[in-house]
Amino acid sequence: MAAQHAKKNQPSILLHGVDFTSAPRSKKGITIASGYLLSDTFQLQSLTTLFNFADFSAWLMQEGPWLGGFDFPFSLPRELVTQLKWPLTWPKLMQHLSSVTRAELRETFKAVCDARPVGSKFIHRVTDIPAGSSSPMKWVNPPVAYMLHAGAPLLQLAGVSIPKMVNGDKDRIAIEAYPGMVARSITKASYKNDTPAMQTPERRAARKEIVRALEQGDYPFAIKLDTDKFKQTLINDGSGDYLDAVLCAIMAAWAYQRRDQDYGLPPDTDPLEGWIVGA
Repeated sequence: MAAQHAKKNQPSILLHGVDFTSAPRSKKGITIASGYLLSDTFQLQSLTTLFNFADFSAWLMQEGPWLGGFDFPFSLPRELVTQLKWPLTWPKLMQHLSSVTRAELRETFKAVCDARPVGSKFIHRVTDIPAGSSSPMKWVNPPVAYMLHAGAPLLQLAGVSIPKMVNGDKDRIAIEAYPGMVARSITKASYKNDTPAMQTPERRAARKEIVRALEQGDYPFAIKLDTDKFKQTLINDGSGDYLDAVLCAIMAAWAYQRRDQDYGLPPDTDPLEGWIVGA
């Protein structure tokens, strides 16, 4: 089925990409790229950083219509949830996660991993395999379990809609996006590091290559990027936070093109596990 595209010269609704952190602070916040899709080009209009969850929760409540791509797991593997005898519906699972501390979550997941054979310690969602993403159980390198624990319940509290998972406010739509999947479709080279000493010329060159491919639409998802005045910011930011937010926004634009086909999500998406858009 052909994708639904925004009409030429008619901008889309407001699109966001969110590069999330489980520990927002002055040195590393939640980064948001915002703009519009015009024809096949995403026009980046702003880059914003929020430094605490209270501001992020308020941002989620902003009036729509908007569609956002969020870089954190929205849920856990069904196999894991079943094994732990946790709730098997997404809203109740989020309520349960909100009642568990981060330390308790780690100990629970560690116990599951310790009982599993070497080579398959972590249980994955179906979508993690094609996306190449880490299991939402993983609490280190990267700590996506903590990102899930911090972020997904806030989506529920905000009352957003998540296609294939929960019907909330139809004018505020959240999809799970994974910037690493998009970046790897352009280059396998490392392009970011939070440690300043590791922000090498080679990583800067990789960011430059990613931005070039995005501007030309020369990658599998084919959305072109109009960086406006932000090009050097994306290239110079050694942490990659700004670029990751833009990559998430690009996938929000890709999903918006397919809004009449469930935002490009598979028909058999598990409503408990969810799906990474474009995987």
